[in-house]
Amino acid sequence: MTYGRVSPKYQIVIPKEVRNAVAIKPGQRLMIYAKDNLIVLIPEIGLSELKGICKGMDISNLRDEEDRT
Repeated sequence: MTYGRVSPKYQIVIPKEVRNAVAIKPGQRLMIYAKDNLIVLIPEIGLSELKGICKGMDISNLRDEEDRT
């Protein structure tokens, strides 16, 4: 477990081992929200990084035929 500190300007530094574990890059946007007294940071993923994520997935049974119109 690693720790950080909140600066007088309410800024924090994400520890290197955490940045590396989730591949956060400088300037990358993060979605930030509070849930159950926790602060959650979720890295924004660009569309180009999602290319091919569903490759080979069978989507024929996702919706009923009447829902497809």
